[in-house]
Amino acid sequence: MILETERLRIVPWRADQVDELFRLHSDPLVARFYDIAGAPWSMEKCRERIAGWIADFEQHGLGKHRLESRADAQLLGRAGFSLHARTGEPELGYGLFSQAWGKGYATEIAIGLRDWFFATRPEDYFIAFAHRDNTASRRVLEKIGMRPTYAAMFADMPHQFYDLKRPAP
Repeated sequence: MILETERLRIVPWRADQVDELFRLHSDPLVARFYDIAGAPWSMEKCRERIAGWIADFEQHGLGKHRLESRADAQLLGRAGFSLHARTGEPELGYGLFSQAWGKGYATEIAIGLRDWFFATRPEDYFIAFAHRDNTASRRVLEKIGMRPTYAAMFADMPHQFYDLKRPAP
């Protein structure tokens, strides 16, 4: 296990859980924020992402992980940190099944990850971004104290970028 909050925990992905990640990214409501055409991730992309997140965690201590309910270990989505593909900066990210939306899970895990990051990592800040039209995700980032920095196209879609600096001692 990587982190627990009141209702949630994040644990490392295993290579045999590709079907679960595929199920998450096959949800049309989720896919619309990850692909300009709203296309689900392929099984191959899910396999590559899990392998990459496992390797990133082993190499850098950062990775996206399986997000589950503490009560029953039900898969709710994914969450964690990775290194941004273009800049190499630590990047907070999460994706939840649409059935898990509106229950405060994204905010709860984002707070837990923020606190974990500043308690365990040497970096002075991290970034995050959300699709311009994903107002719920943008609100989560703002709730945890992130500030908007710039808007840019990423994966051919408009995104708002954010950052959060380490609090002063």
